[in-house]
Amino acid sequence: MRRPSTLSRSRVADYPMSTPTPPQVWLFWDGACGLCRRIVAWVERRDRAGRIRAVPYQTAPRPPMTDELAQRCRTAVHVLMPDGGTLSAGRACLYVLERLGWTTVARVGRLPPLIWAVELGYWLVARNRGWLGSVLPWRVGRRS
Repeated sequence: MRRPSTLSRSRVADYPMSTPTPPQVWLFWDGACGLCRRIVAWVERRDRAGRIRAVPYQTAPRPPMTDELAQRCRTAVHVLMPDGGTLSAGRACLYVLERLGWTTVARVGRLPPLIWAVELGYWLVARNRGWLGSVLPWRVGRRS
């Protein structure tokens, strides 16, 4: 927005400069999963810039959620990137880690053969998330 140059200094202060908002990343996760809830709480505590909008896929607004994406979210976490692309499972987790500042870990984790290990690890945890969520000692409100 252009401001007239004839405004006084106090008048210009009435029109605060808006800072551009960084594009938002959507993180869709299973709201019925206790382990997922704990991990999302960890992500939200570290996302001080508010760039990641974590929403259970079951309650996500439409759009950006679609029927096809909701069906895929039943089996894995998904990230909807600002450009409209999606990532799922281990790749989605690495993307979120990169946005949280863990850039080196995320970039190295995307390299073959490490990405295969990341995806395998994701699927092992995902297949056992009910059991893991009940035995892990960490709590949602705990700061770490």
